[in-house]
Amino acid sequence: MFDTLSDRLANTFKTLRGKGRLSEADIDATAREIRIALLEADVALPVVRAFIGQVKERAAGVEVSQALNPAQQVIKIVNEELIGILGGETRRLRLAKQPPTVIMLAGLQGAGKTTLAGKLGRWLKSQGHTPLLVACDLQRPNAVNQLSVVAERAEVGVYAPQPGNGVGDPVQVAKDSIEYARGKQYDVVIVDTAGRLGIDQELMRQAADIRDAVSPDEVLFVVDAMIGQDAVNTAEAFRDGVGFDGVVLSKLDGDARGGAALSIAHVTGRQIMFASNGEKLDDFDAFHPDRMASRILGMGDMLTLIEKAEQTFSKQEAEKMASKLASSKGGKDFTLDDFLAQMEQVRKMGSISKLLGMLPGMAQMKDQINNLDERDVDRTAAIIKSMTPAERQDPVIINGSRRARIARGSGVEVSAVKNLVERFFEARKMMSRMAQGGGMPGMPGMPGMGGAGRQKKKQKQAKGKQRSGNPMKRKQQEQEAAARREAAAQGNAFGQDQDEKFELPDEFKKFMG
Repeated sequence: MFDTLSDRLANTFKTLRGKGRLSEADIDATAREIRIALLEADVALPVVRAFIGQVKERAAGVEVSQALNPAQQVIKIVNEELIGILGGETRRLRLAKQPPTVIMLAGLQGAGKTTLAGKLGRWLKSQGHTPLLVACDLQRPNAVNQLSVVAERAEVGVYAPQPGNGVGDPVQVAKDSIEYARGKQYDVVIVDTAGRLGIDQELMRQAADIRDAVSPDEVLFVVDAMIGQDAVNTAEAFRDGVGFDGVVLSKLDGDARGGAALSIAHVTGRQIMFASNGEKLDDFDAFHPDRMASRILGMGDMLTLIEKAEQTFSKQEAEKMASKLASSKGGKDFTLDDFLAQMEQVRKMGSISKLLGMLPGMAQMKDQINNLDERDVDRTAAIIKSMTPAERQDPVIINGSRRARIARGSGVEVSAVKNLVERFFEARKMMSRMAQGGGMPGMPGMPGMGGAGRQKKKQKQAKGKQRSGNPMKRKQQEQEAAARREAAAQGNAFGQDQDEKFELPDEFKKFMG
């Protein structure tokens, strides 16, 4: 969604790099480019004016003029101001002192409230709560049935006493749901309300009546992030008519320009609390303004990536894999079964392209990431699953006939099986060396960091090869070596002949340049 804005900002900052001092003209030109980028992203005009005013004022101040790297200071200012218009600090859910906590969802029809109710329920369940979804949208055809299906997929409770399709009183259902939740020990109630194609008096009245009936702890306004500035206008009308405490952005994975996300918090004065960025129930998380600003500026989002990894990977399993790679066998205990298990764990974290997009610096490889075929992971899994247990344990035994059989079983070319096995051996070797502290391949082994043993072994082999095959010459070499040892015993404390010139080992010469 923010790709166009990210590209424009990156090009703007590129022109600043290399300048030791920024003139007033440079600051004006930068502000103009940022203004164009924001307007192209469909950000509301009042927000753009306030944002550019703050950036220009700070860029002309002492923090930039006296900085060693003015370009980095301008990027820092833009990052901080982006965090500001996105809402500042992360806003958490307010939980009731006496359960159940009541959360009311409101918004226009088509904004994704019903699906989002299931996502929020699943997210709350992962936080240790027991949520209940309440079907108060009794007008839209099959809305009640849809919420029941979503609740079942999210593995949370649902309260739907009325069939819907125009039958039933939503206010009474909302009121009864609170007592039902208390009786069944649900600690969070999520009320899904009806929407309209546009703001009207009937919608406002029904939403206000449900709000008065259940006295919600949080009223969340669900807004479609793809509808641009109209989302801001709708939010303002709803804030003035009914009121809400926070905003939830749905469809943040769309290809619209993202202006609503950058405008709504600043215009309405209500923070964005959650964001939905995919169709799956797990594609939902708390909204962090600082992390979103970092993504927009192409600096990645390592904190979210780490959180996803912690939620997906078992600590015991991770330690078990690490011990296999760091073993004295050089990682040979790490098998294709382990590789498959790790790959499936990564898939649970979500789309590979989204995960790569969270890494810093990956904005420069956007085209390659977008062209990434997620099915390659499935094909790799199919190849491994087509192997016998013995082949997975020891891929060395996979010969030509075995490769042909595995290729037929997984529906791929024989070359794909061969490439997978070769890549596995290379990856295992690299991971084993890193686990043992040897650093990345091609890097010299540092003292105390592993890799030194390997170098010593090479040195010993080299010395052994220097012995001559001629008996007469070898006898002369042995006599010279004995003479050196005798001189060392009688010489200095370091065992070094005074007349012999001391030289550093080749590895140290390379390291010292």
